[in-house]
Amino acid sequence: MDEKAVNQDDVSSAKLALELDVNLKPFNTFGLPATARRLVRIREAADVRRVVDHPEFGRAPKFVLGGGSNLVLTKDIEAVVLKMEIPGMRLVEERDDAWIIEAGAGVPWHDLVAWTLNQGYPGLENLALIPGTVGAAPVQNIGAYGLEVQDRIESVEVVDLVTGRAVRLPASVCKFGYRDSVFKHSDFGGLAGKSVITYVRFALPKPWRPVLGYLELERKMSETGITAPTARQIFDWVCAIRRAKLPDPAVIGNAGSFFKNPLVTAEQCRDIIGRDPSVVHYQMPDGQIKLAAGWMIDACGWKGKAVGGAAVYERQALVLVNRGEARGAEVVTLARAIQESVYGRFGIRLEPEPVLL
Repeated sequence: MDEKAVNQDDVSSAKLALELDVNLKPFNTFGLPATARRLVRIREAADVRRVVDHPEFGRAPKFVLGGGSNLVLTKDIEAVVLKMEIPGMRLVEERDDAWIIEAGAGVPWHDLVAWTLNQGYPGLENLALIPGTVGAAPVQNIGAYGLEVQDRIESVEVVDLVTGRAVRLPASVCKFGYRDSVFKHSDFGGLAGKSVITYVRFALPKPWRPVLGYLELERKMSETGITAPTARQIFDWVCAIRRAKLPDPAVIGNAGSFFKNPLVTAEQCRDIIGRDPSVVHYQMPDGQIKLAAGWMIDACGWKGKAVGGAAVYERQALVLVNRGEARGAEVVTLARAIQESVYGRFGIRLEPEPVLL
């Protein structure tokens, strides 16, 4: 791990981009009402040091906000909100085995995917159109269509929220798991609430090889007759698939897939199949079985059902949406009702993907 300190002269010569009583409705993709008592816009790594050194905010609790795409707000935020807006995308190094790309934490994720393709650096195309920012991607270990971001991360730069020092963490210490990482936990050496991600570096492998082991991509190959798609074709397919079944947050408020696909043992899966032979499931490399949470929710009859302004999306049961003026409490009530329903039928407790705050 390499370590660097933010220049103290930079820290003392600039003021915090501080805003008070900020309406967070435009800053979360669910469009839920909440207020940030104090919000600081982080536009460079040195801004984090300025917060850490601030006489009032340095010791105050902090909440990191990226694109707000993985968040359900149920109340106002009293902690100091660090709104991540660090820009920038660049090629750091071209090696024989990979392109090393760095992006600022505030860059919209899909913008990075499109930029890398346009620059001739393929490897992220399966992750197209996932909402959120680059800085949030490692936290959740985002994934789709046979690829997880951990497969492409080379390192993550974080700034310690106590000392203000910047440290680059190799992917090997980030404890990536299914929709999980060291950045989601505060205990047992976790970094949640202790540091903030400022930059992420990706190793996009050379030579490029398509990731195609996913049912919907196989269908696209069958439909088009293209058996050896380019990275651009996979990008276009993924965008088309996502747009066909997932609502655009700019049109209908949502946080994407609301529940994780549960992982069970082969024995548990056989038991569930014995009760419902049509359950959708996928074999994982480690021997576990991934169950399709959306299929189970649909099987329990939840499509289109609502609690107040919160509803299950009619075209994809895995997505909860804001029909207009939903409140966070309504989203949580609906989610818990779905969990109880699925548990009652399948004996599986679904786990939400978004942070419920």
